[in-house]
Amino acid sequence: MTVNTVPTPESIAALRYYWEDLEPGLSFQTASRTVTEADVVGFAALSADYNRVHVDAEYAAKTPWGVRIAHGMLVASILSGLNTRTVVNQLLEPSLIGLLEMTYRFPKPTLIGDTLHGRIEVASRKPTSNPARGIVVFRREAVNQRGEVVCECDATMMVMRRTA
Repeated sequence: MTVNTVPTPESIAALRYYWEDLEPGLSFQTASRTVTEADVVGFAALSADYNRVHVDAEYAAKTPWGVRIAHGMLVASILSGLNTRTVVNQLLEPSLIGLLEMTYRFPKPTLIGDTLHGRIEVASRKPTSNPARGIVVFRREAVNQRGEVVCECDATMMVMRRTA
């Protein structure tokens, strides 16, 4: 008699990360994505952010970068999207109570044509006064093809605890 070792869709759907599973130091990498001209133009239209460093090639040529650069919040949005496609995020989503805070830094510019991937790490966690939930801080970094960190994000989230 053969034993079926293939997980069922139901057993996969029941998998999830809880606060206890998110030990500081847990890290993972996302897939990558290239920032395109269409991304920059579309983001400018969507956000109404037509800052010349993003949309005016003649103006941007006179800046320290010499070319147009992507909007910081576009890069942050791409990093967020890359994160949501990870298995870790998919397993965390059912236990996520809410996003409490996000802070950003942009140590280097992102150029049109740069290919970005994300590095995500559990930076810290702490219990709350409610034993059913805890706080987790994720450090997210967008890294370009040159190995440069172009966006840093600390995302503070409230997550369900298993022990409750």
